[in-house]
Order: sequence, then C-alpha cells, then structure tokens
Amino acid sequence: MSRTYRIRETQILPVSLAQAWDYFSNPDNLQHITPPALGFRTTSIPQAGRIYPGQVIEYTIRPVMGIPLYWMTEITHVDDQRYFVDEQRFGPYSLWHHQHHFREVSGGVEMTDIIHYRIPLGWLGDLANTIFVGRQLKELFRYRQQIIPSCLTGILLT
Repeated sequence: MSRTYRIRETQILPVSLAQAWDYFSNPDNLQHITPPALGFRTTSIPQAGRIYPGQVIEYTIRPVMGIPLYWMTEITHVDDQRYFVDEQRFGPYSLWHHQHHFREVSGGVEMTDIIHYRIPLGWLGDLANTIFVGRQLKELFRYRQQIIPSCLTGILLT
C-alpha cells in the first residue's frame, strides 16, 4: 500500500470573505489558477451558481508528457463562506481529499488548502511521488501564490 501524503498551504487574500468565497466556490475559476502546462480543462456541463454538496465536476488534466487523464471529483461538504471539500471519485489518485478553508483576518481572508492524497501502485506510487507528483503539487501551489492576486484584481474592481 502507498503512503498517504498531506499538503497544507495558506495564502492571505486582500479581499472580503464574500468575494473570496464567490471566486473559489465557482468551479469555472479552477482553470484560471492551474498552471497552463498541466493542460487542465473542465469537461462537465457548466452549472450556474455556486458549488453544492453532491455536485460532480469532470476534468481532463495532462500532468505527464501531455497525456490526458480523466478526473472526476465530487463536492462532499459545503459550509457557506467557511469551507468546502472535494473528493476524487475517479482519476489519477487512489485517494484525493481536498479541504478549502476561508476565514477573515486582518487585511483580508486567510485561505487554507489541506490535501490528503495517495498514489496507486504501492512503492512505485511512492517513487512517482518523490520523483514528480509531490513536486508538481508544490509547483501548483507556488503558481497559485503568484497568480491568485491578479485573478482577484477583477473582483476588487467590480
């Protein structure tokens, strides 16, 4: 059995709690905060409004040599303007549980992502995590630290 890995990333956003929630609870915005090199694309039919428990979202992602992978997640928990959770139902991980937490702080909103994941294939999955998966996920969050402020600029102007 492969190890379970954990990532915890926090970012301060210079917007109100309502603005942060509106942006991050819209699945259409996920593409904007994912590095272009990953070829991320939402393939499910767009659904108006915010996320809701039971919502299924389908994607393709190209994390290795441009080979497309199908990924399906379900929004399992939503506590408006506090947190939501997405869990993989089908895709590249044997476990994917991603918590998104939001809380007001001085100067804006603290957004915290907590991800627990496991890669299939036992020790080969652990090796893959060491060689590229773990690094790719860290790079994803470095990218988000850089790109999210410019994505939120439009919120500040409206």
